[in-house]
Amino acid sequence: MTATHYVAPLDETPLVAVDRVDESAKTRSAWTDAWDSLRTSPMFWISAVLIVLILLVAIVPQLFTHTSPTLGCDLDFSNASPRAGHPLGFTRQGCDVYARVIYGTRASLTVGILATVIFALVGLIIGAVAGYYGGWLDAVVSRLGDIFFSVPSVLGAIVLMSVLPFRNATTVALVLAVFTWPQAARIVRGAVVLAKNSDYVLSAKALGVSRFKILLRHVVPNSIAPLIVLATVSLGSFIVAEATLSFLGIGLPPSVMSWGNDISQAQASIRTAPMSLFYPAVALSITVLAFLMLGDVVRDALDPKARANR
Repeated sequence: MTATHYVAPLDETPLVAVDRVDESAKTRSAWTDAWDSLRTSPMFWISAVLIVLILLVAIVPQLFTHTSPTLGCDLDFSNASPRAGHPLGFTRQGCDVYARVIYGTRASLTVGILATVIFALVGLIIGAVAGYYGGWLDAVVSRLGDIFFSVPSVLGAIVLMSVLPFRNATTVALVLAVFTWPQAARIVRGAVVLAKNSDYVLSAKALGVSRFKILLRHVVPNSIAPLIVLATVSLGSFIVAEATLSFLGIGLPPSVMSWGNDISQAQASIRTAPMSLFYPAVALSITVLAFLMLGDVVRDALDPKARANR
């Protein structure tokens, strides 16, 4: 028995209009979607404004105070209360607290940014190479990372800084990055392992593209989002670590104005003049909070699953 097939007339099935693809529409990437999510978040704008203000204070402190943080020191004003032109009072050495908080921003922020850049670059290179090529190289990097993970970063930094012959912002940043790079490398390695088995990587291999070019052009750009989130959050942690080392007297030298040094110097008079310790501590807390807030919203924008599970 022959089956009969009925085909509807073409004019009764306007599927062309339904299935048509709008070729004029712009291609949307994950970064475009992330920006759309960020610009609608009040938390992003609050943190961004705070960070821009902090960067401006660090770059051009003269815009915020005309008082010298060192030349205007006078022991006659030791631990004196606020007065006209000196809204936050004076330190034990008779220096203006407000001026020292403003000028101390640069050193603290410089250490945080340098440590973050070194930490991210080293973690990106090592993690990407280990995750993409695998084998014995991946095993060696993983065991090396385990060794550094077994040492608390602040404790390792204390030991290493105590034996260095000189201390400045670069050495502090390098020491902090030495004990934290495995975290970045592990994050990048996991993202690379997922990306290297994607369809676009297999297509590039079929076209004869070399493995190194595939790593640079396809795998790394599609694996860097978790590192950006981690770096944003870690910057605040590095600023706190610098303050901790300076407070212990093994971070930046006392001649360098930083929030950690000011907190360390103010502890001697915490009972009689606690505000000289309070103000640099507040500046440190606001800065760290701004970067943590930014890292939180960036994570939600780049990882929608994390936002859905909250």
